[in-house]
Amino acid sequence: MNSSLVKDYFTALQASIVGALEACDGQPFLKDEWLRPAGGGGISRVIEEGSVFERGGVNFSHVTGSSLPPSATANRPELAGRGFEAMGVSLVLHPRNPHCPTVHMNVRCFIAGKDGEDPVWWFGGGMDLTPYYGHAEDAIHFHTHCQKALAPFGAEVHQNYKEWCDRYFFLKHRNEPRGVGGIFFDDLCEGGFERCFELTKSVGDSFIGAYLPILERRNCLPFTERERDFQAYRRGRYVEFNLVYDRGTLFGLQSGGRTESILMSLPPIVKWRYDWHPEAASAEEKLYTEFLVARDWV
Repeated sequence: MNSSLVKDYFTALQASIVGALEACDGQPFLKDEWLRPAGGGGISRVIEEGSVFERGGVNFSHVTGSSLPPSATANRPELAGRGFEAMGVSLVLHPRNPHCPTVHMNVRCFIAGKDGEDPVWWFGGGMDLTPYYGHAEDAIHFHTHCQKALAPFGAEVHQNYKEWCDRYFFLKHRNEPRGVGGIFFDDLCEGGFERCFELTKSVGDSFIGAYLPILERRNCLPFTERERDFQAYRRGRYVEFNLVYDRGTLFGLQSGGRTESILMSLPPIVKWRYDWHPEAASAEEKLYTEFLVARDWV
C-alpha cells in the first residue's frame, strides 16, 4: 500500500471541509499544528463561538508508535505488540441553534508492522447525525447521501454499514441510540487496497453534501431558551458516549495522543438532570419516539 497517497488525501480533505465550513460560518477556524513526542503529529482546525458553530473541530492526525494500544487490538489480538502508523481526519460540529443537528465524520487508516512480515493495513470511518429536534426531511437527506456514497461498492454495503452504525452509536447504559445514525465501518481490507481506499474517499468526499444543506435549512429557525436547555441536556448523551464507548477517543488517549485535540469533540455547554422525562406530546418527546429509534430512512 502507498501510505503517502493516503496521507495526501486526508490533508486535502481536511482543507476542503474547513474551507466549506468557514464559508458557511463566516469566521475562520484556528489552525494548530502539533507534534507527538512518541512519534507523528497533526493539524487541529477548531472554531469556537462562531456565527453558526458554537464549537467545532476538523482534525488531521498521523501518529506512529512501537506498540498498538488495546483499543486497536480488541478485534485483532494477534496484532498486539506490533508497531503502528495511524492517520485520519475526524470532525465533530456543534451548532448553536438547537434545530441544527450535531454531526460527526471520520475516515482513517491503520498500518501495523513487524520485522520480517508484510504490514497489515485496514481502513475505517463513517458519519452520523445527532439531532435535538428531529426533522424527517433531514434524516432522509443525510441517509440518502450515505447510500449514494457506498452504492458503487456493492448493493449490500450501505445496509450493512447503516446497521453497523446503529449498533455502534448506541448507549447501552441508556438503552438508546445517540442519534439517527448514518454509516460506520472498521477493519476494512477486503477487496484490496484500491477498493478500500476508494470507498473511504467516497465517504469523506460526500460529507459536505450530506450535512451543509441541513445546516443551512435549519440555522435560520428561531429558538427559545427552553430549546437551548434541551439541547444542552441531550448533549450530555454525546459526552457519555465519547468518554465511555468511542474507539477513536480511547485510541487517542491510550496511545498518548494530544488531549486537547482528542477532546475537542465535546460540546461547550452541557447539562445533566436526575431522572428527567419529556412532557407528553411535546417536541422533545417526539425526538425519543420518532427519531431515537432504529429505522430505515431511505
